[in-house]
Amino acid sequence: MKKLISTLSFILFMGVISVSAQCCKGAAADNSTDKKVTSAESKKSGEVKAYYFHATRRCATCEAVETVSKEAIKEYYGDKVTFESINREEEKNNPLVEKYKISGTALLIVSGDKKEDITNVAFLNARSNPDKLKSKLKSTIDSML
Repeated sequence: MKKLISTLSFILFMGVISVSAQCCKGAAADNSTDKKVTSAESKKSGEVKAYYFHATRRCATCEAVETVSKEAIKEYYGDKVTFESINREEEKNNPLVEKYKISGTALLIVSGDKKEDITNVAFLNARSNPDKLKSKLKSTIDSML
């Protein structure tokens, strides 16, 4: 009986892990930071944009990344920095999805030809330490202004 319960618990655990991985997998195809990408949307000098790419079905962490990021950007920068949430499943033809080679959830900060992917920091901290995510957003954006 104990073996059956252990086996069922393991199967349930693996199912939860699989669902979570499907929700948040992929990020930007190029997950490194500080990569240069030409951005027609941010050609103006000093214009900074935050793009949050996500799927239709989202976990609590996915939702927290959007909420914390949007609130921090509004708090620190008002209307000087724009935040755009893009459902990559509903907006498959969005040129930004193709341009940044998005295949999963991603949080990108873009200015001119600069792009920084802060997805990992966002997902590690949005729920457990939102101030750390806010700090990363602020330092990244400040370096691009």
